Amino acid sequence: MRRSVARASFITAMNLLVFTAIGTTLLAWVYAQTKEPIARSEIQEKMKLVSQIAPAGTYDNDIMKDTVRIVPDELLGNDEPDIAYIGRLQGKPAVAVIPAVAPDGYGGRIRLIVAIHSDGRIGGVRVVSHLETPGLGDYIDIAKSKWIDIFRGTSLLPGRDDDWQVKKDGGRFDYMTGATISPRAVVKAVHKVLQYFAMHRDELFRQDAGKDK
Repeated sequence: MRRSVARASFITAMNLLVFTAIGTTLLAWVYAQTKEPIARSEIQEKMKLVSQIAPAGTYDNDIMKDTVRIVPDELLGNDEPDIAYIGRLQGKPAVAVIPAVAPDGYGGRIRLIVAIHSDGRIGGVRVVSHLETPGLGDYIDIAKSKWIDIFRGTSLLPGRDDDWQVKKDGGRFDYMTGATISPRAVVKAVHKVLQYFAMHRDELFRQDAGKDK
């Protein structure tokens, strides 16, 4: 009797081991098959956003290959290294597309990209990902409204840091009533990106910057 029970337990354990091995193998296979398509899809989506805020006419190089490694920086809100995309026109600095994170959105972290021309003017801002409330704070997404275009053409002005707030807080940026937290977080993050650009402009536009990746 005991031998029968032991044998049954052994067979059950072996079956579980076999099914686990098969399941693990299948998961690994699916991951391997989908990893590259997912990565290509993410790049294509990022390219779409980049093209919206840094149109091809503003540079003549391959902006997706002319990149600079961005280390974690308090002004950018990133806790891991990231990549900035550099546009050049006839070999001269034209635009930098810089990733950033607004950590204090209503739903958590809001990931952004900010295009800044060589003279410090913002070419545009786009939200890459967010968890803001649908129908309320998600108007920061270009797919939901044009609000995010409010930053185009803005720049740092000496002694005007207080302007970089929503109007409710005494700044110059509009917001939708009942949804202040999301735009407040984005405005603050974009302001910090401008400050980062002012401090690191020469590093970003170095001709050999891409070799430091």
